[in-house]
Amino acid sequence: MSEELKKLRDNHKDFSNDRLIEPTVSPFELFSTWFDEAVKNNELESNALCLSTVNSNGIPSSRIVYLKELVEESFVFYTNYASQKGEELSLNPIASMLFFWPKLQRQVRITGSVSKISEENSDAYFASRPRESQLGAWASYQSEILADRNELFSRITNLEQQFKDSVPRPPHWGGYALMPSELEFWQGQPSRLHDRLVYIKISDSWKVQRKNP
Repeated sequence: MSEELKKLRDNHKDFSNDRLIEPTVSPFELFSTWFDEAVKNNELESNALCLSTVNSNGIPSSRIVYLKELVEESFVFYTNYASQKGEELSLNPIASMLFFWPKLQRQVRITGSVSKISEENSDAYFASRPRESQLGAWASYQSEILADRNELFSRITNLEQQFKDSVPRPPHWGGYALMPSELEFWQGQPSRLHDRLVYIKISDSWKVQRKNP
């Protein structure tokens, strides 16, 4: 018997039902529970997620963004609409999100369609941001080539003079909402026999299935 199989046999006794994922009627209920537990367990930046988009040539790109709201069964994040991710979403409004909480040995993978949220909601969130972040949203031509950092700082200086009081939301900046068609919950287990539970949207209901590790 190989060493790996010995470990598998020895660790099998460590499995218990309290580490398996308990299905819920709604995947959003399960996500909210896991998110709250991630916060309580001091996971580093619990609302950080890897967002993946695809360009016109089918080439994917990924980056870390922050979940800001869970509204009406959609996951909301904010960014520059003219950025690479914004341009890719305008061409192909389908994206994938991945949350990873290592202390809890948990991942959540979410796939769905993406659309812009209302200007009113984007305005409200932008107004809540620190002034420095508001100015940065105007100053950064996100994803474009920057010849010199001084160019960026020069824009900030000019914007501080232009917006001496309140800073309005730039028209090229706002929120997106991802409406899921599939959510997969992954719970780490001993010997890599992980537990995977997937919710698939069919019409107005969710089909729940388990996957092999």
